[in-house]
Amino acid sequence: MKAHKVGWLEYFMDIAEMVSRRGTCDRKRVGCVIVKDRRILATGYNGSMSGAEHCDDAGHMMEEGHCIRTVHAETNAIAACARHGISCDGASIYINTLPCWICFKILVNSGIKHIYYRDDYPASNKDKVFDHAARVDVSITKVE
Repeated sequence: MKAHKVGWLEYFMDIAEMVSRRGTCDRKRVGCVIVKDRRILATGYNGSMSGAEHCDDAGHMMEEGHCIRTVHAETNAIAACARHGISCDGASIYINTLPCWICFKILVNSGIKHIYYRDDYPASNKDKVFDHAARVDVSITKVE
């Protein structure tokens, strides 16, 4: 019997889910993978800045209901591209959670053109992200 070969969408979303398992903030483990021409450029997960204590070890640093100790997965992936001189222009990102407003803006300014995600972020964020995505020519697709 021939094995089923997964499609690219499922493949990259599964990688994003696996990457999320490296996350170090138990409030929400988010993982992502930036892809261009079916090649992985970078991955990212939510965790503290390099060299700093992680939430899982030191606890959360809360301000206005958000943990500010954590650098979001998308920001970490973009930072990895910047550190290694890799352009994200025209790339896609696969994330297990819809980006927050701040990460969405960073993704747009880095040149990301397609966002694929599984889980929603709070509804007020979702409306703002989707409204602006249409204005800046970025496609967003929810993957079931």
